[in-house]
Amino acid sequence: MQSNDQLVAIVGETASGKSALAMRLAKHFNAEIICADSMTLYRGFNIGVAKPTESDRRKIPHHLLDIADPGSDFNVHDFQKLANDAIDDINNRHKVPIIVGGSGLYINSVLYNYKFLPPSSIDLRNQLNQMSLSELLQKANQMNLNTEDVDKHNKRRVIRLIETKGLRSVKSSIRAHTLVIGLQLPKEILKQNIEKRIEKMLETGLESEVRHLAGLYGWDIEPMKSVGYREWQSYIEGTITYSELKNMIVRDTLNLAKKQQVWFKRNKSIQWFSTGYKFEDIVELVTTVLNK
Repeated sequence: MQSNDQLVAIVGETASGKSALAMRLAKHFNAEIICADSMTLYRGFNIGVAKPTESDRRKIPHHLLDIADPGSDFNVHDFQKLANDAIDDINNRHKVPIIVGGSGLYINSVLYNYKFLPPSSIDLRNQLNQMSLSELLQKANQMNLNTEDVDKHNKRRVIRLIETKGLRSVKSSIRAHTLVIGLQLPKEILKQNIEKRIEKMLETGLESEVRHLAGLYGWDIEPMKSVGYREWQSYIEGTITYSELKNMIVRDTLNLAKKQQVWFKRNKSIQWFSTGYKFEDIVELVTTVLNK
């Protein structure tokens, strides 16, 4: 007999093929997809975040896309609640929820039912918000806080590290009836995939998208500081060439992939697949877990 709280998760580095696998599995199992990406949830950020196409979204229902204003203070706690609501809704309609993405903290908040630390005082938050990112990192170092697993480009994450004095959210064991599939590619293939993806983004209008968003919001909101967007400021201001811009985006995307790899490799619950995997093997694995 099938459980009513099933979940399949697909994780891994950017450009490793997660979305394509999710689409194939969703068609096979009559499933719906929950996007676990800290960038695709923002409205207006489309090309640079490789948001699922309108065609894919018509074929398979996708959840948690375009749900936040780019200037809002959306966080992982907000995501966790909405993702759990979506999982319950999909299961209650006797379909399979597939959560897919490369944002490790967002994924883990759902897989391990994170209990988040209470918010800090408004006064402290306001004080920290007035500081620059470099000042915040300096303050974190002065407090002897471990910044190794924090996105140092994300001001909000650094602020939260300082607010909690380095304490981490409490997590439970992995949720029941859950299968976590990981995709990992050899370094050279991943690099080729990233280069092709970025070239396609540029061809399909990434520059226009970035210029439009920068005009609306400036460069200081969190989404504009993410990979694929922050690099454009120097180009638009005329301090780097177009070729240098492309190289910077590739470099930063590869660095992001390395961070994702480190994050997910710590998770012993992941069933890993690499280049040349057989779709039938994954289908068999999912079928076994769903029928428990």
